[in-house]
Amino acid sequence: MIFIAVRFTVRPDRADRWLDLVDEFTRATRAEPGNLFFDWSRSVDDPNVFVLLEAFADAEAGAAHVASDHFTAGLSAMADAIATTPEIINVEVPQQGWGAMAELAPTGD
Repeated sequence: MIFIAVRFTVRPDRADRWLDLVDEFTRATRAEPGNLFFDWSRSVDDPNVFVLLEAFADAEAGAAHVASDHFTAGLSAMADAIATTPEIINVEVPQQGWGAMAELAPTGD
């Protein structure tokens, strides 16, 4: 699995509309056959920072994503809204998708 984390610092005047701006890109990416997940989070410390966690089944799926028309359109739409160049972590891991955390499980009712 290709696992990617991207941190976006968005211009303050665009932050409240960021998820709307990336909605079409998000839906199109989630529909790709090799996409395992594509999830946005907003920082609790800085409302202008968003983190994207995404994964693709393999390098071929990741390459298809980057070659897609919606990838190009998404980057174009984001370029006007970001305050800084995004930061990225891109690694290959030997599992497919999320696994259960061994150290914690629900208790109680």
